[in-house]
Amino acid sequence: MGTYVKLYIGTSILTNRLAFLLDEAGIATIIKNHDESARLAGFGTLQNSSELLVMDDDLQEAHKITQNFKKEILK
Repeated sequence: MGTYVKLYIGTSILTNRLAFLLDEAGIATIIKNHDESARLAGFGTLQNSSELLVMDDDLQEAHKITQNFKKEILK
């Protein structure tokens, strides 16, 4: 069994969008939302503090989807 690796760091909106695209391709993800964790604890955080993790077995395909996603958001 593989391990989870960090694929993307960004705002929660962009991270959730990428997770949706990966889910459509059948790639399981985990989102670590540091903004929400800090808010619940009563602290502040910097922007871009949501991490998207995927299994290392899916990394090659996930990387392709991420590259297309980055091109899409830079238009």
